[in-house]
Formats: sequence, C-alpha cells, structure tokens
Amino acid sequence: MASRPRKAQSRGAQEPDKLRALLGTEEGAPLRALAAPDMATLGRIADGSVFLWGLIERDPARAAELIGDKPEVRLRAILKGAAAFREDRPTLAAALRRARNEAALLIALADLGGVWDGARVTQALSDFADAAISAAVAFALREAHQAGKLKLAHSNNPEHGSGYFIIGMGKLGGAELNYSSDVDLIAFFDPEIAVVGEDEEAVAVFSRVTQTVAKLLQERTADGYVARVDLRLRPDPSSTPVAIPREMALSYYESVGQNWERAAMIKARIVAGDRDAGDAFLAELRPFVWRRSLDHAAIDDIHAMKRQIHVHKGHGEIAVAGHNLKLGRGGIREIEFFVQTQQLVAGGRDPSLRTRRTDEALRLLAEAGWIDDRARDELMEAYWFLRAMEHRLQMVEDAQTHTLPDEEEALERFARFAGFADCTAFTKALLKRMKLVQRHYGRLFEDAPSLSSEAGSLVFTGEEDDPETLTTLERMGYSEPASAARTVREWHRGRFPSMRTAKARELLTELTPVILDAFAKSDRPDAALNGFSRVLERTTAGVGLLALIRANPHVLDLLASVLGIAPKLAETLARRPRVLDALLDPTFFDHLPTRAELDERVEQGLSEARSYEDALDRARIVGQELKTLIGLRVAAGAARADQAGPAFARVAVALVSAVFERAEAEFAVAHGRIKGGVAAIVALGKLGAEEMTAASDLDLILLYDHPEKASDSDGEKPLAPSQYYARLTQRLLAALSAPTAEGVLYEVDFRLRPSGRAGPLATRLKAFEAYQAEDAETWEQMALSRARVIAGPARFRGKVAKAIRAALVTPREPRKVAKDVAAMRALLDKEKGAGGPWNLKHAPGGLVDIEFIAQGLQLSYAARESDLLGAVTIPALERAQAAGFLSEEDCSALTAACRLQQDLTQALRLALDGPFDADEAGEGLKGFLARIGAAPDFGSLTATLAETQSTVRKIFRRVIAEMR
Repeated sequence: MASRPRKAQSRGAQEPDKLRALLGTEEGAPLRALAAPDMATLGRIADGSVFLWGLIERDPARAAELIGDKPEVRLRAILKGAAAFREDRPTLAAALRRARNEAALLIALADLGGVWDGARVTQALSDFADAAISAAVAFALREAHQAGKLKLAHSNNPEHGSGYFIIGMGKLGGAELNYSSDVDLIAFFDPEIAVVGEDEEAVAVFSRVTQTVAKLLQERTADGYVARVDLRLRPDPSSTPVAIPREMALSYYESVGQNWERAAMIKARIVAGDRDAGDAFLAELRPFVWRRSLDHAAIDDIHAMKRQIHVHKGHGEIAVAGHNLKLGRGGIREIEFFVQTQQLVAGGRDPSLRTRRTDEALRLLAEAGWIDDRARDELMEAYWFLRAMEHRLQMVEDAQTHTLPDEEEALERFARFAGFADCTAFTKALLKRMKLVQRHYGRLFEDAPSLSSEAGSLVFTGEEDDPETLTTLERMGYSEPASAARTVREWHRGRFPSMRTAKARELLTELTPVILDAFAKSDRPDAALNGFSRVLERTTAGVGLLALIRANPHVLDLLASVLGIAPKLAETLARRPRVLDALLDPTFFDHLPTRAELDERVEQGLSEARSYEDALDRARIVGQELKTLIGLRVAAGAARADQAGPAFARVAVALVSAVFERAEAEFAVAHGRIKGGVAAIVALGKLGAEEMTAASDLDLILLYDHPEKASDSDGEKPLAPSQYYARLTQRLLAALSAPTAEGVLYEVDFRLRPSGRAGPLATRLKAFEAYQAEDAETWEQMALSRARVIAGPARFRGKVAKAIRAALVTPREPRKVAKDVAAMRALLDKEKGAGGPWNLKHAPGGLVDIEFIAQGLQLSYAARESDLLGAVTIPALERAQAAGFLSEEDCSALTAACRLQQDLTQALRLALDGPFDADEAGEGLKGFLARIGAAPDFGSLTATLAETQSTVRKIFRRVIAEMR
C-alpha cells in the first residue's frame, strides 16, 4: 500500500514495544518486510489504537496482505463477499462480521497511511455499510418469504419489488460515514406493493423484518459486530412501529413534520430494499423538504434551529482537552448546519443545491453565490481535518465518540496517533480550524437576535439527549436535566394539540431558549417547566399563547414565577389556559375588576347558554377564570394580597346572584312561583366579611317571606311556601356546588342558618327575627356580625339587612359575651390550635383571636354605639378604637397582625391545596411568602409571625378581661 508523507511520524524509526514484540514472533514474520512508511503507520497503531492493533495481532498475515494490496481492489472484494448469498442466519452473521473487521482495518490503513483522502475514506465506510445492510435486508425478506409471512415477487432477488425499503439518514445517507458511527436507518413499506401472507398484518411482518436486520447488524458475537443501528429518526419513534407504512409516513411529514426533520431529510438515501418504491417515496417527500417559498416564520425557525447550538462570541478560548469535535463550538455540526440551513432556504428554488454531501454542498453554495470562495475553501479544509481527527478518535477503541481526552497523558498519546509530533502541535492545528469554523458559523445569521442561553448549548432535535444540552440545563439550575430535555422534545414532536401546526412549532423553536432561561430564574425551574408543559398539553391555542409570550416578555416572567411557586395555580392554568388571554389587557397589572365589570363579564358568559345545565357549566368556567386572574395578579405582585379578599368576594357575589336568578327561573318552570313571595341570599363568614381566598367556601343563608295567607305555588307541580323555598334552596345548593363537566363552582355551607342542621334549609324572615331575639347563642350572633345580603330583590334585601342590624344591636351583657367568647376560643385552642405559627387561622394569636375581638366588641357595645357594626374585620377594629373600646396601640397591633396573616393566607391558598408544612416547603414558596410578608427571608418572616401572634394573644386576653 503506497503511502504519502505525513506531517510527522509518531516514533520515526523507533518501534513501540508491542510492534517490536510482534515482529519478533513467527506470526509477525509477514510484517517484517514492510517498507519504512508502512512500518511507521503500524507503530502509530500499536501506540494509539487498541482496536486496530487487536485486529493486526489476531491476524498479522492478513494485515500484511492488506498493506500490500491495492486498497480499491481489496475493498471491492470485501464488498462482493459481504453481499454474497448465505443460507442461514449464523453463517451470514459471521461472514458480515469478518468482512467488517477486514474493511475496518483496510480503511484505517489507507487513511492513516495517507493513501485515501477523507472523502474516499467516508465513501468506503458508507459503501461497506450499504453492502452489509443490503445483505441483511435480503436475508430477512427471504426468511419471511420462506416462513409464509411474505410473498416476494422475486425470491432470488428479494429486495426488488418487495415494497420494503430502508432509508439511510445522517452521514450514512450522505455517503460520508464515520469510522465507528451508528447507522441511522428508517424502514418503510408500501402496502400497495408488498404482499403479505394470509392472516398476516403488514406492520407486524415488516417490523419483524426490520428487527431481524437490526439484530444481524448490531448483535455482538465472538466475531464482533457489523454496525450499531439507530432506528429513532423515524416519525414519532416512541409511538410508531419500527417499519412504517408509506401513507402514514407521508401524512406525518405533511402535517407535523418539523424543520429539523426537513434538514435531516436532505441526506436521505435509499440504502437497501425496493429501490424503485423507495425512490418514489422520496420523490413524494420532496415538497416537504424543498419548499419553493419559505414564509418568514419558517425562516425564523431555521434561524432558531441554528442558534440552538450555542455560539459564544468573544467569550474566552475554545478548550481542547475534553472538547467535542462534533457538537462543540467550532465543530463538525456547525459546518453541517452552515450548509444545511442555506440548502433549506435556497434549495426549494435552486435544485442544484440539493446534494447530500457536505463538501459538495459547500462547492455548490459557492457556485450559486451564497458563500464566497474563501468560506468554501476554509470550511472544506476544516471539515476534512475535523473528520480525520474524529476518525482517529473512533479508531482508538472502535467507539462512537467525538470527545477528545481530557487527561494530559491521554491527549498527548492521541496527538501522536493523529500524526502530530506532540500535543502542542495538535492543539495549534485544531484551534486554528475550530476558530475559523466558529467565525463563519457565527456570521451565518449575524443579524438574527441571539436566542440561545448564555449557559451553553441547547439542542432538542432527534431522539437522543445531547450531552452538552444536559450539562447546560444542569448549569442553569434544572435538577432533572434529562427529564427537562425529554419534555421539550415532546413539545416539538407535536404530541399536544396546541403544537400540531407548523406555525406553533416554529414559534416554539424560536422561544425554547427564552422559556428555559425564564424558568431557570424561578425558584423551582423543574416545577415551572412541568407546569408550562401541562398548559401546552391542555390548551388548543398554542400559536396564540406562544405569540403572546413573544410579544409580551413579561407574561413569561409571570408564568415563571407562578408556575414555580404555586402548583395549585399552575394546575388551574393547565385546566384553563385561555385565562392567559386576559394578560393581553394593558390594565391587567394595575386593575382589579369592579362589581359592575364582574356582573357584565358573568352575564356575558352565561347569556349564550343553550340550557340551564349549560349555564351552570359556563358559570364554572367564568368563575374559575376570574378567580385565576385574581390569583395571578397577587402571585405576580400586580395586586396586594389585601386586595384579593374583596376581589374574590366580588366574584362570588356576581356568580351567586347570576346563578340564583337562573336557579329561580328554572325552578319556576316546574313549580311556578309563590304569589307575593320573595327570597334573598345572606352571606356570612369570609364572603360576608369580604375576606375570601382562592379556596374559600361559601357560608350562606336563604331567607324568604310571603303574604300570611299565601297559597301554594302556581306551577304544574305546586308546592307549599315552606316546601317551595326549601326546595329552591336545594336547587341553589346544587347549582353552586354540584360537580359538572367543568367542576365545582363553590363548596357551600348552609349550617349557619337558624338552628343549624336541625332547622329548615330555608328560613322565613320573621322566624329568623324571632330566633335571633330569643334563641340564638353568642357564637351564632358572632357569625351574624359578618352577615351581608348579596342577592334578591332590592326592597327585600333592605328589609333583611334591617333585621340583621336589629339583631346585632340588641342589648347584651358584656360579661356574658366575654365569657362565651373565651370559652369558644379555649375549645378551638384545644381542638385546632396546634401546628405552630403557620396555623394562621387557629394558632394562639391567629386570625380567630383577632376576629373574636372585633365580634365580641360589636356584640357587647353595638346597642350603645351602632356605628361599631361592620362585617369586615379591620374596619370593625378601627371603629372600636374610634369609639373608645380599643386602645390606639392595640388597634394598630391587631390590624397589622390581621393584615399580615390574611396576606399569608391568601398566598398559601393560591399555592397549595392542603396544609402548609414549613419543613417540607420548597424554597420558591418560602421566597414567595417572604415577599408577601415584606420580610427579607422566610426565617425572618416566621420569627416575625410568631412574635406577632404572641402580641395578639396578649391583647385578646386583656380585651376579653376588660369586657367582663
């Protein structure tokens, strides 16, 4: 084998120990007659390649023959032998593996000896892979035919007319295969050509054929293996068979095929099987790959694909030790992307650019004026230099690696094996090429905005995890980078309805680095990413959502903060992603809706209902959206937590009023109405006090009245007045709290009605008045202090409000009130007071203490000072202070404590469904609580909270004692 001079010989005339030992044996005799250049090549192999030296040691005579033969002639013989017919699987497997070993050694010798250039080396590697794949396909088809699974048109030429074909992708498709590369294959079949046996299913038959081919190629035996097979470039590989029907594939590419798949298909080539069927398939696929005109969104997507491989412009030196020659900066992929992106942009209009080979594409791009001659020449030389280094890396142990050694000794040894005098010379040569590649690659779309993460490479094409991407995600703060990468790939796969349009996926490609950056800055990046994924999964408006994010970056910041700290709110967004449309409103961040605006919004949502049941569904949709928007404002800091309680209450009032109106109308259809009858809804608890949270239920009472001698209702199914209003109350309860397809509107509690569960569900007004005057206990009157009439005819609402006021201003003995309040608080301390300061409602000094102070003072002194009355806690305390029943100092401490604990309650009810455990809470939620509580950190907040509650408890005891 004639040799060309190399830049340097690794040992010169000095022979490595392993080579010298072999030459001294009888088996090594055939090698002793080799010329000095060939002996130098053997020396480099002995010193640098475990794999190649193993092949030489195993059969020195064969090695001598390969060196002595003309490599072209010997390669043709190897290819012919590989393609020869074999009767059984073991014989074929053994023959292919022996042929592969011989081809590997031959091609390495021709490469290292300088006989073949890079283009010839990659072509030879590809030719052998083609021959082996074709032999495996022919055998698998013949085997299926003999088993009755298939009916071949030509049993002596199984591939021809079979309807089954294999496409080679990547470097195999471009006939520029790596030395130890996987072969990327996609198997297809045409059901209109293929004929399967009776009772056989074509997908199953051809999937078994494909599995046989893969096993013949990649199964390791005593003779080694032929090639590692990767079938994951097929459409949607996690949910499709390994052999895909032609129409299914065409439908996929036409509907949800991604731009990276278009780029991959540039290199697609039929490598085995029915070539006529395969060529026809590729011809039909041509419009998917080569578009005559690209819209701006598609071009942006191609640009974004390029920018996903991060380029640091002016950010330090490119390292050599541990550098990835394929994926790293200045590497092979950057040259390939440089070529393929321009092919995609221009190849639709200029068919001359539609070549599979990278070197050929560089030449054609220069001829067409897309790049200048200097770029062509520099990138061509760098490409083949990097490919040569990549081959030598893979020759060391026959491993599919692209990463240089990171240890000094190993890198020095590799440099000598690669033909350099030492590591310094290698480093200089490599850096020169990588910097040159980086410069051309960085200029490719230099006017496009930088969308990649400053943390490093972000690549989500294909099926494999890109190692550098995982490193980047981990560096950004994602605790499960592999899961994060898989999630992003699922988005790009078009699995979700929101991502099935080309426009949505193009926007997604552009925004992915931005989204990952934003979520990485949140307190819980993985939770934020998963929450956003649930939003994408459940919305159908993918284009609208992503366009919203692109046009309004603050929306993404909002989502990042919310999705990371409030899993409950994140789940709500996933169920109701259309609420994000409201973020387009410029007033979103400075405006909470008024009651009039809410009434209009609710009426708009319910007015188009086709039925009563539809109206209830619509009420739930509108309610959840309105409550979610309030929660978003609070979580984003666009609204204070103390504004949330009244806002949630306004939403509830609007919804209860609208639903009650429709429930009454629906009830009247069957039962008519009570002549002269009226009903009103009274809210108590948090709704009455306008202190609702996102999770509050409704404490309601229905009061009614009618003429003394009112008859039964006038409908088809008449009811007596008391029965009528009790049944109407049941109808309202179901309308608000029964689960429908859209969930539950509110949980509703009617137990605060007179006599509680023992009393009638609806209460006539005069019975209510009598009960309050004669039978109501102190705790019931305390609850009544938070009552507010929220629905019903205006005149009757006024009458009910007057009755409630009359009950509250009834003279009472302060000592009895104080005694009852103290007893109630002691009971709650015993039953619910544990859990530390974060039991915000029931902890000693918690919200109940403050509410009981306000309510106790009202009941004790409202008969003297009716201005004390007020359903809302903080104003009620301020009235008590103004009337002289509470000191200014105590009032100030109580209002501050109330506001702090109400604010924290709002935050927790937004974030969580269950109780808060400070020991288990994430840092994101703790940070959110610290922000809401205006504290520097969570520890400080907890200390402040405990101190505040201690002060409140002292005030509670003092005020109750003074009331006595």
